[in-house]
Amino acid sequence: MADRAGPTQARPGQQRVLAALALAQFICSFAGSNMNVMINDISKDLDTTVQGVQVAITLFLLVMAALMIPGGKLTDRYGRKRCFVVGLVVYAVGALLSAAAPGLGVLILGNSILEGIGTALLIPPVYILTTLLYPDLTSRARAFGIIMALGGIGAAAGPLIGGLITTGISWRAAFVFQALVIALIVGLSRGIEDPLPPDPTRSFDTAGAVQSAAGLVLVVMGILAADNNVWLMIGLIALGVLVLAWFFRSARAKERAGQEPLLSLGLFRNRTSNLGLITQNVQWLLLMGTSFTVAAYLQVVRGYDAIQTGVIFTAATLGLLLTSLSAEALARRLPQRTLIMTGFVLSVVGVAVLVGLVGGFSTGWAFVPGLLLIGLGLGVMLTPSVNVVQSSFPEDQQGEISGLSRSVSNLGSSFGTAIAGTILVSGLTTGAYAAAMITLAVIGLGGFAAAALLPGKPDRTAAGDTAVTAPGGHG
Repeated sequence: MADRAGPTQARPGQQRVLAALALAQFICSFAGSNMNVMINDISKDLDTTVQGVQVAITLFLLVMAALMIPGGKLTDRYGRKRCFVVGLVVYAVGALLSAAAPGLGVLILGNSILEGIGTALLIPPVYILTTLLYPDLTSRARAFGIIMALGGIGAAAGPLIGGLITTGISWRAAFVFQALVIALIVGLSRGIEDPLPPDPTRSFDTAGAVQSAAGLVLVVMGILAADNNVWLMIGLIALGVLVLAWFFRSARAKERAGQEPLLSLGLFRNRTSNLGLITQNVQWLLLMGTSFTVAAYLQVVRGYDAIQTGVIFTAATLGLLLTSLSAEALARRLPQRTLIMTGFVLSVVGVAVLVGLVGGFSTGWAFVPGLLLIGLGLGVMLTPSVNVVQSSFPEDQQGEISGLSRSVSNLGSSFGTAIAGTILVSGLTTGAYAAAMITLAVIGLGGFAAAALLPGKPDRTAAGDTAVTAPGGHG
């Protein structure tokens, strides 16, 4: 038992597999943020508005969130590697279609719909395979640290990379770049071996998939409608909540009838996992909300071009990279709860510093200290939050919890872009910018409160004493 608690030896080819999984998370996160610096270029080229581009960005995040639970469930039936590869192919088709888009509608089809569907298929296998291939806390923390580092870098450095490509070539070339990275991932993924065989007999709750997706779409669309019609916003959100309530009621009825619902309600009986999911949601809300708000402000209010905007975001990228890659060492020394709470403190302080300095100074350097603190904070807590959730369940529930975990995280990304973006687009002034950032900070305090309620000592399952196969892992 002591051996299982220590670091495991990497199997031959495992580093190649980890590279494929980490790059997959990178490109999906990159896709969610790189368009932030293309707002002006895309709106002019496609003859649309800033709000139109915001809708395309938010819809991409929303499609991911809405389909991530079904995507995770499909891995049990068709296999993790197969879903991973199919997702990569669908994503690549969407990226190439976006690169050739003649108008906003085709861009939404390629970027928001096809890339969103591809991501929902390929991301759950990333987290399932990592959890199964690295059964102890420290090696898993290192693997998740690399994956979350590249994911965070994709989100934080997306503006810089996208800015360089947009300025040097065209915004369309950024989508060709995504397709090329996907081709590289496909090559690296040839060495992936599925630790668990697929089970073609597993049922798939199609009705539940439609209900959950429709409910999530309605809620986020309601938030997007806030700057146009308050009553429409209330109506859409209320309808979305009702549809989601219908989904959970149907799932409970199916479980009582001995059927397998899309999402087992038993997943929500694990208090530690529930709190971990909340922290994940708020973390990505902070990251994507800050990315969209600051990028839009720099371009529309300050008049910065894409590459200048991207360079400023380098501060957040460096901070996130520094702390994410230290995940293994931090996991050995400090409890998961301490790391997550520290991350929220750094991030909220970072937002406060950002608002204060930008309000007092007109130079672009005023953004650097705050963005650096936000990046450091996010890097500290992204990995332990994922570890807390994934390690709370045995192998046979990894498909479900991975789908739920990624859905919750991407829903946070959608909320971040929708909430902050709606405030900012309603009045692109210094006041609107500050209001959006303060809103993000207040929500960040809610994430800190959730983290404070996590257990102080690591769960025995999470620590690796029983790996992830013990039935007691989801008590």
